[in-house]
Amino acid sequence: MNKKEKAAFIVNKLEELFPETPIPLQHWDAYTLLIAVVLSAQCTDERVNKITPLLFAKADNPFDMVKLTVDEIREIIYPCGLSPAKSKAIFNLSKILIEKYNGKVPSTFEELEELPGVGHKTASVVMSQAFGFAAFPVDTHIHRLAIRWGLTNGKNVTQTEADLKKIFAKELWNKLHLQIIYFGRKYCPARGHDAEKCPICSVVG
Repeated sequence: MNKKEKAAFIVNKLEELFPETPIPLQHWDAYTLLIAVVLSAQCTDERVNKITPLLFAKADNPFDMVKLTVDEIREIIYPCGLSPAKSKAIFNLSKILIEKYNGKVPSTFEELEELPGVGHKTASVVMSQAFGFAAFPVDTHIHRLAIRWGLTNGKNVTQTEADLKKIFAKELWNKLHLQIIYFGRKYCPARGHDAEKCPICSVVG
């Protein structure tokens, strides 16, 4: 199978297995999504979804967030890990949103990536899921699966993102990245993976 054939098979199989792709992180606007994605770094979505209701009960917008201290934020988000860095980022990005953007989350990659604690992957998630912009956020799970499926040489997530964007049609990106995440969790884990039983690895591997 060449890459084009693999890609066609993968798209069809993912559509068959995961026709619906609800966004894993609970949120209701661009700001709550941004904060949830910042919290999700090196943390499971499941844990983030347990913590965000506690945080958003106190502050679900930048104006209320800056009324909390960094220490108060850190105490709430502690179970998500990396809480000293994440609490500072959440406080400081909220401050910038107020000062520079009237409390609104900007809708360009450049502006998002200038915010504290926001890297390219976080910006990609917000651009695709909050603003509907075509993006292909690549996390460690997608990176791992793309290597397994022979779609990239896997030097780094930046290279993987570029390779996947070349292989898959742009109109598929936003849904496809979620489908791959769901597939990885259910069928293609990092450990204890049985390639022969995997609906995709057994065919394209």
